[in-house]
Amino acid sequence: MKKLHLFMLKSFVGPFVATFFISMFVLIMQFLWRYIDDLVGKGLEGHVISHLLFYVSMTLVPMGLPLAVLLASIMTFGAMGENYELTAMKAAGISLYRIMKPLIVLIVILTIGAFFFSNNVLPYANLKASSLLYDIKRQKPELSLKEGVFINDIDGYSIKVDKIDKKTGMMYGMLIYNHTDRAGNYEVTIADSGIMEADPTGLFMEVELYHGYTYTDEGMKTNNKKTYPFRRVRFDKQFFVIPLSGNELKRSDEDLFKNSYGMLNIRQLDSMVNTLNLRLGSRKQGVAVGLIRDSYVKRVDRNPKRDSVIQQETQGQVKDLDSLRMSLDSEEWKNAMEQAVQFARNAQTHHRNDLMINDRDEEAIRKYNIEWHRKFTLSFACFIFFFIGAPLGGIIRKGGLGAPVVVSIFLFIVYYIIWMMGERAAREGVLEPWQGMWISSVILLPLGAILTYTAMTDSAVMSSESYANFIKKIVGFFKKKEKNA
Repeated sequence: MKKLHLFMLKSFVGPFVATFFISMFVLIMQFLWRYIDDLVGKGLEGHVISHLLFYVSMTLVPMGLPLAVLLASIMTFGAMGENYELTAMKAAGISLYRIMKPLIVLIVILTIGAFFFSNNVLPYANLKASSLLYDIKRQKPELSLKEGVFINDIDGYSIKVDKIDKKTGMMYGMLIYNHTDRAGNYEVTIADSGIMEADPTGLFMEVELYHGYTYTDEGMKTNNKKTYPFRRVRFDKQFFVIPLSGNELKRSDEDLFKNSYGMLNIRQLDSMVNTLNLRLGSRKQGVAVGLIRDSYVKRVDRNPKRDSVIQQETQGQVKDLDSLRMSLDSEEWKNAMEQAVQFARNAQTHHRNDLMINDRDEEAIRKYNIEWHRKFTLSFACFIFFFIGAPLGGIIRKGGLGAPVVVSIFLFIVYYIIWMMGERAAREGVLEPWQGMWISSVILLPLGAILTYTAMTDSAVMSSESYANFIKKIVGFFKKKEKNA
């Protein structure tokens, strides 16, 4: 049996490695398609992009592993069924369970490894990827001039170009406002044509203008109210450099992101949830006590004698409202009602604010709990998809990247849709976090059990002939019933 185990492992590992890299490539392309607008035109260096893709690829491993397991298991057992290898093994008295046994052990090890990856490596990768992506989004975009539109991408300058020759890069009808001294439009440059190019370092913009004028209002520049000197300079060629101080990538402190739910492991998530629950419970209790203490009983006036009567009459609660009403004249009663309405409105406002704070904390608790369960569900998905893909491949009996890929993508999309719907319901509080995160596994696990049982019993569930015979039996039954009638 050792040769059989080795044969099964070799048959599975090759497709698994190939499909894993294919899955990761597809997921990374999806990420790039989603954030392409934030990455293009930033003048990013190669090592920054490579670091970002490396950390992003690590964050996508928990999603790529289940898909790779599903694809590899269908391809492996589909190819063995297509080549009659499964038939030969079963004819030799080897059950499907014994054939799958070495791969079951491998999948269990892979599932445990995926959990440890999600718990220990994934938080670090999420922290690095999120902080780097945040800094890239804040990175100043490269100057992108458009015809007939003022561009303010460069600090201190407002530039408009009438026409741009895309082949030569020459610009015509240039208008440049200089705002570097924050004193208004005291300097304006007009040129018939010119060229603007960033230097190789990306820290400066080299500007070369031809045939134009520079107008400078020295009075605005010096704030001289008595005289307003004006200067005009004509040039045939002018060259100057504009610093691009915002183009170098500035890294943020990663401590700003470390307490986010995606950057914590199981132990840290438990600690955060316990802290938030204690704070939420303490706040609710304090709000309830304060609401009763400050808003349930209020004094009507400042008369000490009257206050003593009301205080005695309202010990904890009003026992005799009629006697309290008769002790007040009409003016006092009117004032008391107005103050009571105002007190009630104030209490309602404070209570509404407290509810908003509580809802925020409850939402944060749900997010931390969702992340806690995510570390288990994505790992457990590898186990589920193997018991779906392996028997399904034996039933379909098709190898390669044809039918297995179609079936795998369909099943994975179904799993992903159910998983996303459950997570959204858990975030909104419709379902408990454990219910929303495990609903996809609960739905697909019986499917894996049914397919495994079907493959082990050699059921003809995927045979078109069996369905045709079943339909013929139903049609024949109704025809026979009509004849007897």
